[in-house]
Amino acid sequence: MKLITKELITRFSKVGDQSEVSNPRIIAKFFDPTGSATWYATEYNSERNICFGYVTGLFEDEWGNFSIDELESLKRPFGLSIERDIHFKETLFNDLNKERRLNGLEKEQPSKDKTDELER
Repeated sequence: MKLITKELITRFSKVGDQSEVSNPRIIAKFFDPTGSATWYATEYNSERNICFGYVTGLFEDEWGNFSIDELESLKRPFGLSIERDIHFKETLFNDLNKERRLNGLEKEQPSKDKTDELER
């Protein structure tokens, strides 16, 4: 599967740089159909074929760059490969986290007040 389409390139270009946005818009979702890894892309560099976004399901959930070329070259069990979620609807990062917590995929972080109470 081609992970980056012409439509996605146009959309990433229209949204532009989100590095200073506290609640960035997630444009595309890629996932491993045989594992738990998921890549949420917020930006795309067409010259280098690299996305920036939030990655979950690997060693640690984190923001960072990931190569589309590398994702497309990964061969998974049963002849599968990394897929683009064709049903994914653009969403803001905070809304995605809210949905992940509701589905039990992510634990809610304690607020600062609750953390202070636990330390006492």
